Amino acid sequence: MQTAFIELLAAATLIGTTALASPPSPGPGEGTPAERAAFAAETRGKGYGPQSPRDIDHHEGNNRQVFSFAPEAAQMTLCNINLHESAEHKGGQFTTYAGDGHGSGFSYDGTLTPAELAPVAAKVGDGENGDLAPGDTVEAHFVYSTAKAIPGPTLQSCFTEATHNPQLRVEAVIGVLVNDPDADDFTQIARFESLDGLNQLPDLPADLGAPTVYNGSTTGEDFDLKGSPVQVTWSVRPKVAKIDIG
Repeated sequence: MQTAFIELLAAATLIGTTALASPPSPGPGEGTPAERAAFAAETRGKGYGPQSPRDIDHHEGNNRQVFSFAPEAAQMTLCNINLHESAEHKGGQFTTYAGDGHGSGFSYDGTLTPAELAPVAAKVGDGENGDLAPGDTVEAHFVYSTAKAIPGPTLQSCFTEATHNPQLRVEAVIGVLVNDPDADDFTQIARFESLDGLNQLPDLPADLGAPTVYNGSTTGEDFDLKGSPVQVTWSVRPKVAKIDIG
């Protein structure tokens, strides 16, 4: 199964996250004072809508930019899967700050057994921030579009020649990688099939708690110090899935 996991990582977009940006919407996250000040100065008075990621345990907000929630995922089509090292969002079972700077974010708060933390021989997700290992937290984004989109490696796959302004929705799953063949299989979670002409994920976990659903934006390193102009409805589950790294 390890080969399948590595191949899936190669097909997905593996992005090292930085600290939670200081959004015009609720839920202050972590980050250096300089990062938060730079973000606030860049976005102040420009009319950006609520920004992501956010602290899902804080439900209040004061951003006055309003847009409608995207339809349920079952009414949209899957267009992209990307995987972030560490959780971009904060809350639920992932509130441990991973540190300042490139590649930071939030980690699983629980404890793992020595067997779950046993190292694996092959490198997994090797990149500029190093490789992934048992005990690492990841955040998977399953992106849906109202356009007639075909799944692809970037967010551009969610837009089509016929629809430049689709509604977007991200179903987010936070996982902790473990060395356990009985844990969840990410290749199974990410398996999609066409149902009534829409790409769907029949095995998306249903036991991770009631998700926090909020209107925000796209995320990524391009938007650590500046606002994102792309509107997204997010659905973020509070519990962490144990995912087999093998």
